[in-house]
Amino acid sequence: MGYILQVLKEAMQNIQKGYLKMTYKEARVYLDEVSKYGSVLGLDTIRALLMELGNPQEDLRFIHIAGTNGKGSVLAYTSTILSEAGYRIGRYVSPTVISYLERIQIDGQWIPEEEFTGLVEEVRQAIAKMETKGQGSPTVFEVETAIAFLYFKKKKCDFVVLETGLGGSLDATNIVTRTEVAAFASISRDHMGFLGDTLTEIAENKAGIIKPGCDVVTTAQKTEVLAVLLQKAKQLDCPVTVMHPDQAKRTKESWEGQTFTYHNETFMIHMAGTYQMENALTAYEVIGALRRRGYHIPAEAVANGLEKTQWIGRFTCIRRAPLFFVDGAHNEDAAVRLKETVEHLLPNKRRIFIMGVFRDKEYDKIAQLMAPLADQIYTVNLPDEERSLPAEEMAVSLTRYCSHVEAIGNIEEAVDAALEHARTEDVILAFGSLSYLGRVIAYNSKEM
Repeated sequence: MGYILQVLKEAMQNIQKGYLKMTYKEARVYLDEVSKYGSVLGLDTIRALLMELGNPQEDLRFIHIAGTNGKGSVLAYTSTILSEAGYRIGRYVSPTVISYLERIQIDGQWIPEEEFTGLVEEVRQAIAKMETKGQGSPTVFEVETAIAFLYFKKKKCDFVVLETGLGGSLDATNIVTRTEVAAFASISRDHMGFLGDTLTEIAENKAGIIKPGCDVVTTAQKTEVLAVLLQKAKQLDCPVTVMHPDQAKRTKESWEGQTFTYHNETFMIHMAGTYQMENALTAYEVIGALRRRGYHIPAEAVANGLEKTQWIGRFTCIRRAPLFFVDGAHNEDAAVRLKETVEHLLPNKRRIFIMGVFRDKEYDKIAQLMAPLADQIYTVNLPDEERSLPAEEMAVSLTRYCSHVEAIGNIEEAVDAALEHARTEDVILAFGSLSYLGRVIAYNSKEM
């Protein structure tokens, strides 16, 4: 840590003297230092930071997406369709799977290191001005959000498809005002310590992204959740579209994708998972809302966009023999959907699981749902050791539901163990926190 601080100090001194520009490595070190401020909900600091930067968000139009599970997939479908329609689309997502830089994208292309580094430098200077005024220090998520808005403005994006970080009302992304569509993926219990103890409280928090006069689109929700969204929309004079998945008919499906009809149109997606049709159709309704607001989006762009959408870490196959999937199911609702997918698409298979979660998740409920499906489970520690549930503790929970559980800890060693244990016709599934799946994917690629 002393070495990192020295590198950071020397870099800052040289930049201030005009000797050199910040490198990408130095930019990441700077953000690591900022991350020590933790996560603080509220909009005062992000508002002050963006004001120092000229309020770039005021020159952008947003599709703002909230939800507990599926909001990343809805974002991926929506942004791909809009790119297919010829619009320049910014994406802002978290967490990431492969690279830190994938959280800020334009038309699916990650922000280049050089441009990211320059924007970090610009934001750092704005923070220095805030500090001289005695204003609060931004959290790392607020800094990243400001960087994203600056980048999207400089690149003249037509729309930004924006995923909330945590909740809605007090999430840093909710500083935006020019919301065209507020969209809601499935809302369930998660982050209760921050968002509330009941579904109604959680829904009220997430409904905070609804802005006066915007369109509201939601997937089918539990009764108390839908009531909150409808009430908020009525208060702000917002038209509402509720996507009902029972109006769609799935005609073909496998772990390689699925085909379905909806409103007399036929669509194909390459993302497996029983829940992905629902996410795709929520995006379809977002596009419908934009059309009603006067934007031209051809039918072929919708079909092509849905078919071309990829979103790593959502029941993604990374190897075919044996079949090896990764999925970011990290709470009870996501585990319910993953269980349905495994049982439906991979019946009568011998299954080997790798599992790692954060300690603040309802891990025993996840274990109760998923563990009975497995013949063997390996547990791992996550890269974020402070938040990770220890592999040994996870194994204790899992042994109540599966007789063959081993706490390995090291992610790469767990992948080796699973591959050694699996036969060609078996299935391996690594799931839980998205934060470790990138290492699973990278290591599996080396082993192929």
